[in-house]
Amino acid sequence: MTMPAVSTTPPTTISLAAIVFAVSRHVTKSAAHDTNRQLMAFDNTLAMMKRAVVLLSGGIDSTTALAVARQRGFETFALSFRYGQRHAAEVEAARCVARALGAARHEVIAIDLRAFGGSALTADIAVPKDRSIGDIGRGIPVTYVPARNTIFLSYALAWAEVLGAHDIFLGVSEIDYSGYPDCRPEYIGAYERMANLATKAAVEGQKLKIHTPLIHLTKAEIIAEGIALGVDFSLTLSCYDPTPDGAACGRCDACLLRRKGFEHAGVADPTRYRAG
Repeated sequence: MTMPAVSTTPPTTISLAAIVFAVSRHVTKSAAHDTNRQLMAFDNTLAMMKRAVVLLSGGIDSTTALAVARQRGFETFALSFRYGQRHAAEVEAARCVARALGAARHEVIAIDLRAFGGSALTADIAVPKDRSIGDIGRGIPVTYVPARNTIFLSYALAWAEVLGAHDIFLGVSEIDYSGYPDCRPEYIGAYERMANLATKAAVEGQKLKIHTPLIHLTKAEIIAEGIALGVDFSLTLSCYDPTPDGAACGRCDACLLRRKGFEHAGVADPTRYRAG
């Protein structure tokens, strides 16, 4: 009778090799899993550290500021206001911009500054039209809304603290603007110092930074920056006195500065102006 062939490899050797392979594979998988978990935790922490609140009106400057914040790697949280201004068109523009630029969240806060009035934007005061560029930069016009940026920044500060964000972006400029006192570097610096005295986060060591990346840029330079960052300026609205459907008047200070900016930037103005 023929006997079956017998393996010359000792059984104990096969078993030991299999065990070593299985254990090493398990250890490798476990280490990779732990590494992935650590990387995910780090990414989550990094994302939390890089959140920013961006004040967004729907105009050229705030839209470009949102694009800058995104380009710098921040997860952006856009904040707009329905504050009793003459029209709702700019809020709708802000909604379009927030979607187009990928804001993680967009809040529109309703406050009624018409209760106080004091501005052509919140009271029955005529919006200045057809002023020269020289006149626009001289004095503080009636389109100034008392303490508006202070109010808006306070809301942004509160939301930033809730979000665990340490950065706020604001699209103010001290060049090619209407002379508003709350668009100046000294105001922004003073507000930042106050904010870092006034919040739990700051007192515990998480200092707030207010970013004003456009503050020393002309309107033309702001437009060029936005174009470079892929901004679609046809979504934006700058006009103080648009029609109900959002057509710009073409004659208020904001429209005149906008037109000048596109002209000097050598970029076609995509604004839809009122007929006639």
